[in-house]
Amino acid sequence: MIGDELLIAALLYVIACLGLVLYQQKQTRKLQAKIEALTLLVKESDRQREAVKRELQELRTGTIGVGRRMLELEKRVAKQDARIDETNQQDPQARLYSRAMKMVALGAGVEELVKECELPKAEAELLLRLHSKA
Repeated sequence: MIGDELLIAALLYVIACLGLVLYQQKQTRKLQAKIEALTLLVKESDRQREAVKRELQELRTGTIGVGRRMLELEKRVAKQDARIDETNQQDPQARLYSRAMKMVALGAGVEELVKECELPKAEAELLLRLHSKA
């Protein structure tokens, strides 16, 4: 009898161990499936990161090019401004007309233009008609 009980206990122990092994195998398969899914996600993330990295590099390159172009344009505008100032300073008559146009923009009348800029009345009237904010 004791031998039968021992045999039954051993058999139950073996069945329990087999059940535990089967459960562990099932859990291992689940974990492997999760690992494979995560591996795919990591690969996709790496691919996307590389694509973003390339796009960022292209943007940097483009921004640098735009910056250089802006500097060139700023230099050209500064040169043009200097030339305009130089031209205005060389021609005293142009300075008078420039001043007269600014006065018209500020709302000056014919009499003010004649008095302040020493323009003939006809020229003052013409400037007023041409440059006034009508």
